[in-house]
Amino acid sequence: MPDSTPSRILDELAAILGPRGLLTEPADIAPHLSDWRALYRGAAFAVARPASTEEVAAVVRLCAAAGVPITPQGGNTSMVGGATPDESGRHLVLSLARVNRIRALDPLDMTMTAEAGVVLKAAQDAAAEAGCLFPLSLGAEGSATIGGVLSTNAGGNTTVRYGNARELMLGLEAVLPDGSIWNGLRRLRKDNTGYALRHLLVGAEGTLGIVTAAVLRLFPRARDTALAFCAVADEDAALALFRRFRDRDESAVRAFEYMSGTGVDFCTSHIEGVTLPLEARADHYVLVDLASPRPDAQLREMAESVLFEAMQAEEVTDAAIAANEAQAQKIWRIREEHPEAQKREGASVKNDVSVPVSKVPEMIRRCSAALRELIPGSRPVPFGHIGDGNIHMNLEQPEGMDPAAFLARSHDIMDCVNAVVRDLGGSFSAEHGIGRLKTDMMEDWRGGAELAAMRAIKAALDPQGLMNPGKVLP
Repeated sequence: MPDSTPSRILDELAAILGPRGLLTEPADIAPHLSDWRALYRGAAFAVARPASTEEVAAVVRLCAAAGVPITPQGGNTSMVGGATPDESGRHLVLSLARVNRIRALDPLDMTMTAEAGVVLKAAQDAAAEAGCLFPLSLGAEGSATIGGVLSTNAGGNTTVRYGNARELMLGLEAVLPDGSIWNGLRRLRKDNTGYALRHLLVGAEGTLGIVTAAVLRLFPRARDTALAFCAVADEDAALALFRRFRDRDESAVRAFEYMSGTGVDFCTSHIEGVTLPLEARADHYVLVDLASPRPDAQLREMAESVLFEAMQAEEVTDAAIAANEAQAQKIWRIREEHPEAQKREGASVKNDVSVPVSKVPEMIRRCSAALRELIPGSRPVPFGHIGDGNIHMNLEQPEGMDPAAFLARSHDIMDCVNAVVRDLGGSFSAEHGIGRLKTDMMEDWRGGAELAAMRAIKAALDPQGLMNPGKVLP
């Protein structure tokens, strides 16, 4: 603990939080100091673990009075270092893990009120037990929390049908930088009463306040589903197949995911139990997930019909339709295990970018060519949500190259991808956020009036700059 942090802060935190609510031993603090990708390792003098919104507010008020910076943390699954403190040791990490109750679930209103520490998978399960669906789904759903996915406006696999986290939230409760509690937990579809503060906090990555609870939108559960794994001729064929399914029944398309042959090869090579459900490998694949609340939607028949048309047009070269839920889950693993498979293959650089849906094939081709030219022997691994324009344009190190030397080129690689993305009217961060990794890009991409407005909002709500400093704003 630095000299500038008086010991009385720890005493007061202990009084607020009790014996279970404060971690001060280095071994207990350590898991909270590094991000999932191990890009950053910070320092903190303690980890606060409040068990209620009132305790969160008390901690924030104490830190505001003492000038102590706070790093809020949910499931610590950020891909951009958004929940990692800096190296100064001045920060208090504030974990929301114990603020984890589902306060209410109303199948008639189709809403769930969940606290920030509720794990995403637990929210999904609670909705399912009530005969409903909470559709937000992503690879880290077993660890990511409601507060975290809202603070980053997470997207995920079903954005093409249900939207990002922002679209799945009706109301919010948060502790503001001065320690006051804002209760905006309204279960209303219509509430036209001034500024929508809830939307300001969603996506702010904890820089404007700490989300403590939210009213989430629920949907009717699926009563008919179909899932297909397809080999497609190229990137254009992948997008053409998406259009075919969308034109047939847009409301049935729950997810539409693109994967390169290289990425799928990594998965089948490194992940136990992952196998290719087709007779031969291909250079391009698509996963199509269909769902409907209507039990008579005949989605399998629709999938067979659309795929037959696509094969006639030589867009699809082979396809397999899951016969049951177990097969569907096994196919989904091919997509979900991409990050882990890339990690096991070697060092990789992540590029979470988006372009207009119509530009996705061009983006993949141009970025792949530019990356191979930038680092000869490197292996592009594009995959992701082609249906909403968000592709993870990742790059795997050349075989035999020193991983550290490859990772030292990270910003060159990101700049290479971003040059193409900008030319196509896209964004340098689609769903992972800014965190610590991409703050240096904000001036170039969001400078001028937009960034000035963000800074003015930050200064108005957090004049001391204590809320997750070093994130989002350059």
